[in-house]
Amino acid sequence: MLISIITINYNNIGGLKKTMSSVFEQTYQAIEYIIIDGGSTDGSKEYIETQSPKVHFWVSEKDTGVYNAMNKGIKVATGEYVLFLNSGDHFYDHSALAKFQPFLSVKNSKDIIYGNIVVVSEKDWIKTYPDILSFSYFMKDTLPHPATLIKRSCFKNFLYDEDLKIVSDWKFFIIGICKRKFSYVYINELISYFYFDGISSTMPQIAAQEKKQVLKSHFSWRMLSKKIAIKIRRRIKK
Repeated sequence: MLISIITINYNNIGGLKKTMSSVFEQTYQAIEYIIIDGGSTDGSKEYIETQSPKVHFWVSEKDTGVYNAMNKGIKVATGEYVLFLNSGDHFYDHSALAKFQPFLSVKNSKDIIYGNIVVVSEKDWIKTYPDILSFSYFMKDTLPHPATLIKRSCFKNFLYDEDLKIVSDWKFFIIGICKRKFSYVYINELISYFYFDGISSTMPQIAAQEKKQVLKSHFSWRMLSKKIAIKIRRRIKK
């Protein structure tokens, strides 16, 4: 089954080389590799050109943000599944994609298949995920793009919200799973290394504001129920 791997890059040639190398070294061969570069001036474009025989589609042009770039990648992808592996992040080992294979060969494969990541920060640590995804789970966390296969059909009329700067991926997952009822399955395997240095990790206040905006627009009844529950608990304590 064909997997479209999409890499977003902007002026990160060192990280891009690491990412591309980990894709090329995968033992799983049914890969369509797509690179969306935001018009880099650090030599990224020239490096992609040297590797173009191994890249199925690439473009280097200005965009309006990371989610605009991700949507560009989705629109040109042809694989059954999409996985986002942005520049700097890389697969855990050569067989990372092959770990998904048993879940791809079943008759009704799930909409979302996700595994674990190694978070690289001041100290590396393994982040695992639950078997069951709920609204309450997404109130405090999300799924890891570098370790998640998403059926391309899930993006039909439901692309990433480009008006959001930080939490559009979280919005996609919480609406997709909690409202659109995307099917999913968890595999307890290490898939990728994720470098904890993105905008969402450095601008938590903006992220919180955007999440509040999404919840108010799409889950207002759930928020109301939460407020009522808090009031009831307070009254019981009194």
